[in-house]
Amino acid sequence: MSQMPQPTALTKCPICEWPLASDDRFCGACGHDLSALPAPPAADQPTITMNGTAGDPPDETASVAWPVASEPSSDTPPPVVRPTDIQGTDSGGGDLPGPGRGVRFDRTREPDEYPLAAPQPPDPRTTDLATPPAGTKVCVACRAGHVDRDGYCENCGHAQPRERDHMELELGAVAAVSDRGLRHHRNEDSFAISSTALPDGSPAVVAIVCDGVSSATRPDDASLAAARAANGTLLDSLPRGTHPQQAMHDAIVAASHAVNALAEEPETAQEHAPHQNAPACTIVGSIVTPSLLVVGWVGDSRAYWVPVDRSAPPARLTEDDSWAAQMVAAGLMNEAEAYADERAHAITGWLGADAYELEPHTASFKPDRPGVVVVCTDGLWNYAEAADEMAGAVPLDAAGRPLHCAQVLVGRALDGGGHDNVTVAVLPFPAPPQGAGSA
Repeated sequence: MSQMPQPTALTKCPICEWPLASDDRFCGACGHDLSALPAPPAADQPTITMNGTAGDPPDETASVAWPVASEPSSDTPPPVVRPTDIQGTDSGGGDLPGPGRGVRFDRTREPDEYPLAAPQPPDPRTTDLATPPAGTKVCVACRAGHVDRDGYCENCGHAQPRERDHMELELGAVAAVSDRGLRHHRNEDSFAISSTALPDGSPAVVAIVCDGVSSATRPDDASLAAARAANGTLLDSLPRGTHPQQAMHDAIVAASHAVNALAEEPETAQEHAPHQNAPACTIVGSIVTPSLLVVGWVGDSRAYWVPVDRSAPPARLTEDDSWAAQMVAAGLMNEAEAYADERAHAITGWLGADAYELEPHTASFKPDRPGVVVVCTDGLWNYAEAADEMAGAVPLDAAGRPLHCAQVLVGRALDGGGHDNVTVAVLPFPAPPQGAGSA
C-alpha cells in the first residue's frame, strides 16, 4: 500500500531561523506565516529516473542566459579593472565614502629607516674637486666632507689616516720612510734627516731614527722629541767644528733630556699610572761626510753598512742594548739561541726618566769604498737580521736612489708581516757635494 508524503513539521523559521514548536503557525520572532511554504524553484527538476518514470526534460527557455565572450581583437586591448575601481564596504556591510576605499592606495610614503650614510664619492679623475677652505682638510674617502677636529669626516664619518701612519722624506743624499705597520694602532717611531756643511765647506749628512717603547707612556711623543732634539743639536754643533763623533754623543744626551722632560708634563701625569713607565724610546743615528762615517745609539735600533760593490762584505755597525746581546757577550748563549728566546728583545738601555744610566754608544769608520748606511728600527731588522740578509734586501742602485731603497726595505717588512712599526733611513757614502739644508 503506497502512502503520499506528508509535509515535514518545521523546526525553525525559514526566514529568521528562530526555533519553532510543532504546533506553531506563526514565528514568534519575526511573525512569519508558517503555513505559507515557499514554492520549490522551477529549475529544481529531477533529470534521472525515479520510481521507473523519467522526469520532465529541463525547460531550455528558463535556463540562465550566460553572456557570450566576445572574440579577442588585436586592435583593442582588453579592459583593465583597477583596484581603485572596486567599491569597498565597512564591517557592517555599508559602503565606504569615496571611490575605491576597499584597499588603501593613498598611504604616504614612509621615510627610509636607515638612510645611506653618505653619497658615493666623486671620481677624482673626472670631477673638478673644489679647493677646501684654508685650514681645513677634505676626507680621503668621499672627497666631499670636511674633517673635524677628532679626525673624522663630517660627511661620511670615515676616520682619516693620521699624519704619522706613513711618512716619507727625501733630502738630496738622504731619505727616510716610516710606516705604522700592519698590527699596531699607531706609529710610535719617528725620524729626522738633514744636511749641513762642516767648517771647511764639506757636506755632512745626518739621519736620526727613534723607536718609542710601547710599554711606556706616550711612546710616540718620546720618539718625536728625541729625533728633533738630536737633529737640532747636530745642526748646531757640526758647522761650529765639533768632531762628528763628539757631536753624535752630545746629540744623544740632548735627546735624552728632551724625553726626560716629557715625564714632568701634565699630559704625562694624566696618563701615568703606577703600572706604567715614563715616556721612553731608543735612538740610532748616523753622520756621513766625504771621508768619515759616524754612528751612535742607545737601545736596539741598528745601523748597517752595505757596500756598492757586493763582492765586499756588509757589516752591522751597532751592538744592541738588549737581553739577547748581553747573553751572547757573556758567552752564555750563541746568537741563534739568544734571539730565539722570548726575552731576546727586552732592552737594557733606553732614553727616558726611568733609565738606569745613560750610556751613549758612538763609533767612527773610514770606509775604503762607496756604499750606503741603513739606519732602522727593529721593525725592519726583525725580517733581515744578519748583515748578509740586509744587504740582500738593499737594491743595487741604493746609492743613487736612497728613497726608493727605503721604500723597498719598508715593503719587505710589511710583506713579512708588519708586526711592528718600521722606520728606515738610507745615507749614501761618501756624502756628495751639495748645498746645505735641513728638514
